[in-house]
Amino acid sequence: MKKIRTAGKAFIAVFLLFSLSGCGFKDTNEDAYKVDLEVWGVFDDSDAYAEIFAEYQKINPFIGEIRYRKLQPENYQTELLNALAANKGPDIFMLRNAWVPGFADKIEPAPENYSEKNYREAFVDVVAADFIGEDKKIYGAPLSVDSLGLYYNKDLFNAAGIAKPPATWEELAADAALLSKLDANGAFEQSGAALGTATNINRSTDILTAMMFQLGAEFNGNQASISLSDEKNRKALEFYTQFANIRSPQYSWNASQHYSIDAFYEGRLAMMINYSWQYATLKQKNAKLNIGVAPLPQFIGGKPSNVSNYWGYAVTKNKEYVPKTSETVQLSEDNRNKVRKHEAWELLRYMTYPHPEKKITLENGLSKTTKEFPLTIDPALKYLEKTHKPAARRDLIEVQQEDVTLGPFASGNLLAGHWQQVDVDKTETILADMIEAVVRGERSLYDALSTATNRLRVLAR
Repeated sequence: MKKIRTAGKAFIAVFLLFSLSGCGFKDTNEDAYKVDLEVWGVFDDSDAYAEIFAEYQKINPFIGEIRYRKLQPENYQTELLNALAANKGPDIFMLRNAWVPGFADKIEPAPENYSEKNYREAFVDVVAADFIGEDKKIYGAPLSVDSLGLYYNKDLFNAAGIAKPPATWEELAADAALLSKLDANGAFEQSGAALGTATNINRSTDILTAMMFQLGAEFNGNQASISLSDEKNRKALEFYTQFANIRSPQYSWNASQHYSIDAFYEGRLAMMINYSWQYATLKQKNAKLNIGVAPLPQFIGGKPSNVSNYWGYAVTKNKEYVPKTSETVQLSEDNRNKVRKHEAWELLRYMTYPHPEKKITLENGLSKTTKEFPLTIDPALKYLEKTHKPAARRDLIEVQQEDVTLGPFASGNLLAGHWQQVDVDKTETILADMIEAVVRGERSLYDALSTATNRLRVLAR
């Protein structure tokens, strides 16, 4: 009897050893495989993912090497499109939220068992609007979302006797008037707010778009039928451009000013609207700058709104596969592409989704057998800590809301919206031209909006 008990204990020990190592999956010659994955991105260095990938390689027996390649932002879209066209692209790639419609035919959507309900519960609303298609399929998932916030110079506020940053645009306009200082020649010695023009204000068209959203404007449906020529958009454009109107009490900016980011870090600009990623830039350029960050101002009686600008991760639909001589199991081409896409989405789910019980269930892409693994980290939280970015997940926004720097942007993500554009760069040019035409007195508000509407419709044809 003692020998039987001893043998039984030995069997249990061996079983647990194999189970915890991932060998609990059904693993026959027909469904055994190893997949290497390549991830392309911009901005992030490889150390942002090192710990995340290392843990995943330990727990997933079907994953070999995970390689990350950082590309330069100015060449990224061209290099990515060329690689995807040749079926030689990455398995996973970073995708700007505004690019999703143009890449839809190159993306492998999430498997059918990825619930739309779970996705909407996990991420802020703008993520679902951007990455869930009209076909109800999920085309990607982000780790971070960014939205606009108010940067202000605390020293300039203190000197003017202003105790706190403005919460509304009406308050901002009043503060800008107090903070602006002109010399004897009518040039700005100090500017209250970088608003009014387009070409020398970073993210000027996003700021105007946020104002339009707050006043109730909607940009739904096909861009070919879009209309900017309504009262809501007229009020937004009028409010925005008044800051560059020399006859306005709120006059605080003009075309001769330094670029908004430069003017702010030089200490000659009191308020600037921008995204969270500019905080590090400002501190790098002027470490002694006493920067305050606050939520994006809202219009009194308006609809609480913000604008998003962020990147998600998508899975490549087609990729040429070159078998390795070291492979012990040779899969068919169809099965190889099948498990590649399956494992890419498993990695994205591990990286981006919440894991409230600190464990994840992984699935064999062929046999569909599953196994549960414990997690030692929250991958998304680890990424955000490494990169100092605002969260895309709702539960992590709650964690970040008390952060002095990230809190305003994380909270702004809950209000963020976005409208799908045919060509982001050309659309930005059209809106910037609209702003400048009003500031220079070349067009009335209505004519500028009508001209922009026509140009946007032509662009969409």
